[in-house]
Amino acid sequence: MSRPAVFLDRDGTINVEAGYIRELENLNLIPGAAEAIRGLNELGVPVILATNQSGPARGYYPESWVHALHERLVSLLAAEGAKLDALYYCPHLPDGTVPEYTQNCKCRKPEPGMLKQAAAEHDLDLSRSYMIGDKATDVEVGQNAGTHTVLLTSGYGTQVLEGTYQHKVNPDHICDTLLEAWQKHMKPYFEAELANN
Repeated sequence: MSRPAVFLDRDGTINVEAGYIRELENLNLIPGAAEAIRGLNELGVPVILATNQSGPARGYYPESWVHALHERLVSLLAAEGAKLDALYYCPHLPDGTVPEYTQNCKCRKPEPGMLKQAAAEHDLDLSRSYMIGDKATDVEVGQNAGTHTVLLTSGYGTQVLEGTYQHKVNPDHICDTLLEAWQKHMKPYFEAELANN
């Protein structure tokens, strides 16, 4: 039977928004993010990273650097007893400067490719899942994939709501942080899901 899951953006959602990160020590967790992920882990809900990482397409750093950043992210979460069940990222950009990554793809949010791939590979029910992030594209990818959506103000969310970053969207919920989203929405939702299944 397909399971529900939680899909998370990275920058501004799990770790502090710091632009294009070129030093490992500049990737740091947002307070409470690991607690939220650990809570999902304890309920047995898959937690899956789905992040646009266009640095390679822009020529800022090689794709191997994305892997190094994710290794640090995984390590920081592990230190607080939390884990991601899978990590997906899109290195592409339609107007990139590195030919290898310059393309229109199905994985760059708001295209739902990453979520659909994860659903196929991990037997997930997108209609019972959540997509959480701080950008308009995070809300839109969730809507395009049929998930519940939460916009966080821990990154660019406030500017999204004001219409000064990307564009305005209509998420199902708006929260300050991932921890708040966990406490207010995901915890009661998934506890009820588990009780009914």
